[in-house]
Amino acid sequence: MILARVDGVIVTTICHPSMVGCRTIICQPLDDQGREEGAPILALDPQGAGQHERVLVSTDGSHTREFVKDPRSPLRNMILAIVDAKAG
Repeated sequence: MILARVDGVIVTTICHPSMVGCRTIICQPLDDQGREEGAPILALDPQGAGQHERVLVSTDGSHTREFVKDPRSPLRNMILAIVDAKAG
């Protein structure tokens, strides 16, 4: 699981059948200080996260494929929660 910031939404005209009707977003992973870490990733967003919100992303591909009910889905990452406030 990683902490990330929502940076955008993916819009497609053609996609894998498991992605039809699913919202996919671009997430920038963050370190424990809130600084950008690594390359952006794509994630399924059943939570409805907004632009620049911080989110918890599951990188468990089997959980994501189970969620979309397709074992052959190319989806790997999924938003599990929207982070309300920074702890500490």
